Amino acid sequence: MLISITYITFTGLLLGYICKKIKFPSLFGMIIAGILIGPHMLNLIDVSVLNISAEIRKIALIIILIRAGLKLSVDDLKKVGRPAILMCFVPATIEVIGMIIFAPMLLGITYLEAAVLGAVIGAVSPAVIVPRMIKLIDEGRGTNKGIPQMILAGASVDDVFVIVLFTTFTSLAQGGSVSVKEFINIPISIITGIIIGLLIGAFLVLWFNKFHMRDSVKVIIILGVSFIFTFVEDKFGMIIPFASLIAVMALGLMIRRKKQDLAIRLSSKYDKLWVVAEIFLFVLVGASVEISSLKTAGVSAVMLILCVLIFRMLGVYVCTLGTKLDIKERLFCMLAYTPKATVQAAIGGLPLAMGLACGNIVLTVSVIAIMITAPLGAFAIDMTYKKFLN
Repeated sequence: MLISITYITFTGLLLGYICKKIKFPSLFGMIIAGILIGPHMLNLIDVSVLNISAEIRKIALIIILIRAGLKLSVDDLKKVGRPAILMCFVPATIEVIGMIIFAPMLLGITYLEAAVLGAVIGAVSPAVIVPRMIKLIDEGRGTNKGIPQMILAGASVDDVFVIVLFTTFTSLAQGGSVSVKEFINIPISIITGIIIGLLIGAFLVLWFNKFHMRDSVKVIIILGVSFIFTFVEDKFGMIIPFASLIAVMALGLMIRRKKQDLAIRLSSKYDKLWVVAEIFLFVLVGASVEISSLKTAGVSAVMLILCVLIFRMLGVYVCTLGTKLDIKERLFCMLAYTPKATVQAAIGGLPLAMGLACGNIVLTVSVIAIMITAPLGAFAIDMTYKKFLN
C-alpha cells in the first residue's frame, strides 16, 4: 500500500506540474497519471488502495466543502438568493431533457435508458468547481455580485438532486415504480443537512471558546464530525433524509458566521490539507477510467456530450435571468458550470453492475464526459475569470 501511495503522489505531482507549465489545469495531469498507473494500464496501484478509493475521494470532497464553508459569507449568499437556488436543479434538469432528446438518436437507446444516462452525466463536479470558486473569493473576483458564491452553493447541492433522479430512473429501468417520496426527500434532505450543520457548527464554536486547544486539533475535530455526518447519511439516510455534504459546508459557514478570525486560521490549515487531497482525488478518478470503454466509444458519444453541455449552459443562463450580471459574467457562469468528474466516476459503473442493458454505454459516456469536461471546464475557468470578472 505504501509504495502505491508513493506512485500516486509522485506521478500526480509530476504530471500536474507539467500541465501547469504548459498552461493546462494541473488536474488534467493528475487524471492522466491515474490512467497510467491505474489497473487498466501499468497496474501500479495496490488493490487495497483501489478498494478504499471511493472513501478517499469522499474525504477529499469533505475537505473541499469545509474550505468552502469557512470562506462563504451568509451575507454574500443572501445577495445571490434566487439564482443560487435555481442553480441547484435547473441546469441539471435541462441537461437531462437534452439527453432524453439526443441520446436515442445518437446512441440508439430507449428514452428511459437515456434518462438513466442523463442522471449520471447531469451532475456537476464540486471537486473541480469548488476549489476554483474559493480561489476567486480569495482574489475578490466577481464577489461584488456574488458570482463565485452562487456557483459554489449550486454545485454543492446539484449532486444531491441528480443522485435522486438516478435512483428513480434506475428503479424504473429495473421494473420498479416512481416513488413520490424520493422527490419529496430532496428538499427535506437539504434542509435537514443545513440545520444540523449549522447547529453542530454553533456548538463547536462554543466548545472551542470554552476549552483552549491548538488549531490543528480543531481541524481534526471538524474532520471527525464531518465523517460522522457521512456515516449517518449512509446508515440512516433511508429513514431520515439527510444531505451530509451540505451539512459539512453549513458547519463551516456557521463557524465563519460566529468567529471569523477562527475561520480564517482554520481555512489556511485546510488549504494545506487540500494540496494532498487534490492529488489523491484526481489520480484515483483517473484510475477508475477504463481504457476499454474509451476504445469502444465513437464520435457519437462525444457529440452527445457536447450537445447536452449546450443544454446545461442554457439552464445556467435561465438561472441568471433577472440578475444584474452582464453578458461576460453570465458567460463565465455558463462555462464554470460544465465540469464533470467525481459523481460520474462514482456511479458511472452502477447501471452495468445492476445488469441494465444500457450499462456499458452509460459507463463509456461517463468516462468520455470526465476526460472532456473536467479539464475543459477547469481550463475555461482558469483562462476567463480575469477577463470576465471584476
